Amino acid sequence: MTLAFAKLFTKYPIKTRRALEIVPGFFSWALITFPVWGSITFPAVVAYFILFFDVYWFYKSFSLVVSAYIALKRIRAAEKTDWLSKAEKLENFEKTTHVVIIPNYNESVEKIRKTLHVLTYQTLPLKKIHIVLAMEERAVDSKEKASILIKEFGDRFGSVLASFHPRIPGEVVGKSSNEAFGGKFAYSKLVETGLIDINYATISSVDADSLFDKNYFSYLTYSFLRDPKRYSKFWQSANVHYNNFWDVPAPIRVMSFFNSLHRAALLVQPDRLVSNSTYSLTFKMLHEIGYWDTDVVPEDYRIFFKAFFVLKGNAWVEPIFLKTSMDAAQSSTYIKSLKNRYNQEMRWSWGVSDDPLFIKWWLTVPGVPFFRKTWLLFNVLLDHFLWPVNWFIITVAANIMPFVNPIFTRTSLGNTLPDIARTILTTTLFAILCMIIIDYRMRPRESHVSKTRQFLFPLEFFLLPIVGFFLATVPAMISHTKLMFGKRMEYKVTEKV
Repeated sequence: MTLAFAKLFTKYPIKTRRALEIVPGFFSWALITFPVWGSITFPAVVAYFILFFDVYWFYKSFSLVVSAYIALKRIRAAEKTDWLSKAEKLENFEKTTHVVIIPNYNESVEKIRKTLHVLTYQTLPLKKIHIVLAMEERAVDSKEKASILIKEFGDRFGSVLASFHPRIPGEVVGKSSNEAFGGKFAYSKLVETGLIDINYATISSVDADSLFDKNYFSYLTYSFLRDPKRYSKFWQSANVHYNNFWDVPAPIRVMSFFNSLHRAALLVQPDRLVSNSTYSLTFKMLHEIGYWDTDVVPEDYRIFFKAFFVLKGNAWVEPIFLKTSMDAAQSSTYIKSLKNRYNQEMRWSWGVSDDPLFIKWWLTVPGVPFFRKTWLLFNVLLDHFLWPVNWFIITVAANIMPFVNPIFTRTSLGNTLPDIARTILTTTLFAILCMIIIDYRMRPRESHVSKTRQFLFPLEFFLLPIVGFFLATVPAMISHTKLMFGKRMEYKVTEKV
């Protein structure tokens, strides 16, 4: 079967690609408009669909609560563990090193300096950590920034190097192409020179605002050395947006709240855990699969699925039960901050552009375990396809039917649909209350934030229907629609202040 699909994609490369690019947008728009056109043709089906979706949302809400709570317990236990002592007892500890690639473009020296400064507090001996500042050559101050940082931190770590990514024809400007250049640079400067042993090295993709827990690399060393399948592994911590949680506008804070809980909860959901934003992987595997792709904007899901299919399903993501704190989108003014968050969501939702390739690989790559590849792909497609849909079904779908088909409201199901849907969704408020408690216990205490402000924080959730529409649903709708019509997105770096 895979051979037949491979021949089809080879014979009609453009048509098959365009067909798959249309699928996400078509599916999403069909579901968004389903309560309108479906209410006319088969209203009972629409009513049951809305109720099923509301029950699904109820399940998703409480599943997030349970998963986030379990993750919180494991994170707290991991924060109290002496990972360095555990790692030092393992064979080949002395050989193990870690390469940290920090791709950046417009980030200030102060922003990258803070990331490096926090890295100096790692419990692992710093000489085992090698830093690659992945600069963009087109940035006017790239060499100056690199020089300043190398001078400040060069003698603290095993090494601090800088790569300068040039504009290369055929590449898409962005994090993925920059990282690919930086990764190959690290290989030439560290591996080929014999400074590190690629068989005992990891490499981490690190955003310029990522602040690691002090135990991260000791924990990573322990997980790497004790794993017999280490050469097919990624490692993922909980990427939480806590660096500037109280400094951003309320709409962004609400979104960051859910993003952080979601990322923590994924650590205990192995069937849905995929590398995201800041993550680590074995250097040997990265080299074998050909590094990050240079023709895409989103790189995190792409690198995992690339490894997964190149290695015939032998790629896994291992959780690191620690928090890696990052910036929520922020700028110099309130409006600019909202715009910054909007562009960030647009870039994240553009991950849907990878789905056609993932489907193609699913259809054409032989020798990959069917159940695992199907379940992984299903979870990714479900999240991506429903991204622009969720808000419409949850907030307005049940109330649309009476306007479109008032006759159906005279039936028992049509008359009670809005009340049943409202009851189901109201119960999810208890889930949000539980999330607030979990988030409060997981977030670090900040002395400059008054107890009154923290106590009033739940009132900001009244913004959720508006915030969810403009800062999540609309960007996703645009991304899906652009892909559907064969348009491409220009990479916009999230401003970090």
